[in-house]
Amino acid sequence: MIVRIMGEGQVQLDDSHVAELNKLDDELLAEMERGDEAAFRRTLDALLGAVRRLGTPLPDDALEPSELILPSPDASLAEVRAMLGDEGLIPG
Repeated sequence: MIVRIMGEGQVQLDDSHVAELNKLDDELLAEMERGDEAAFRRTLDALLGAVRRLGTPLPDDALEPSELILPSPDASLAEVRAMLGDEGLIPG
């Protein structure tokens, strides 16, 4: 799976990691629903960190279709809420 982190680039991620990412995504959604900005920030950082840790960065000049687009590390709760609608970041 190709994952794009907005403002950073693309990462190749094995599909076997989707369950781990879904857990963080569920936490992120719950924190957004509560409006808990501090918890949201920690979980977004953990989600992006997991993608970076588990994935392999693609070269900067690579332009592969992204199956998943994640917000930038400095995205606000409101910006991510607008990105999501009623969905999570990670497809089930």
